[in-house]
Amino acid sequence: MTFTFAHPHLLWLLLLLPVLAWFKGRRGRQPAFLYSSVQLVKGIIGITRSSAGTILPKLRWLALALFICALAQPRFVHSEATVSASGVDIVVALDLSGSMADEDEGFQLNGKQANRFIIAKDVLKKFIVKRPSDRLGLVVFASQAFVAVPPTLDHEFLLSSLERMELGVINGNQTAIGSALSTSINRLRDLKSKSKIVILMTDGQNNAGKVPPLTAAEAAEALGVKVYTIGVGTRGVARRAVGSDPFSGQKVYQQVQVDVDEETLTAIAKKTGGRYYRADSTDTLQKIYADIDRLEKTEAEVKKFTHYSELFPWAVLPGLFLLLLETILSHTIWRKLP
Repeated sequence: MTFTFAHPHLLWLLLLLPVLAWFKGRRGRQPAFLYSSVQLVKGIIGITRSSAGTILPKLRWLALALFICALAQPRFVHSEATVSASGVDIVVALDLSGSMADEDEGFQLNGKQANRFIIAKDVLKKFIVKRPSDRLGLVVFASQAFVAVPPTLDHEFLLSSLERMELGVINGNQTAIGSALSTSINRLRDLKSKSKIVILMTDGQNNAGKVPPLTAAEAAEALGVKVYTIGVGTRGVARRAVGSDPFSGQKVYQQVQVDVDEETLTAIAKKTGGRYYRADSTDTLQKIYADIDRLEKTEAEVKKFTHYSELFPWAVLPGLFLLLLETILSHTIWRKLP
């Protein structure tokens, strides 16, 4: 709920009131009576001047100011949006294994070197923002797979949960790709939707979990779930932080071989009707998500309703009261002499 004016430009008229009041105060001569002798008014010479001459005009100007505010139409705005889901349900399976901390030459954020996890999280945030009508969920995995956020239209909650996600929150010693895929499928199997999608990002090979990746892919195929797989990491070697220099405090790196199981990831995508992508730089990963966003578009009808609580009576009624009060006072206790 927010406060606003429907016609705020009318409030500029308030600036004219002090000017008009000044001109009105300078116009005309002061009222006076003619007497044949000052002895006739000798008894009232010591009477002080009444304040009515200043209070009554102020009441009138204040009433006029309130009427101008009423013309500007003050209101409270209550916005309520009813969003019809597009029918596309997406679960993103994000690798949190320790190797996601490795730094590839092509992975940079705002011109600075960054690890795979930071880049993956940043690009995923932008993808979520572009899909306001989709139910989106998040599964994180390493040695085991966990549902971080079930498919939801509450993207603010999803984004806040993703923001809090860090490497090390789960055991990152191994990579359970099959478990991640089966966990993602289980979150989609009971949902009624036009399209069910899993986006699986990993930088390693399946070496943990009880579900083989291709077995999970067969289940996805049977349930009509399309899987897009993304191999994260450059081809060749990458830098891995192994400690810090005791004298300079700077990180010490060693070169490690990038070991993405492209064969398995390609087979998963092919079996389910999806695609396999290799993300070897920030730009490539952004293009991959842009491509998925383009391929999985469904038009959604979004209706927005806005309710206004008009407040102009709260300006008009006090203005009328002040005018009435000014009229009563000017004809009774503060009546002017003719």
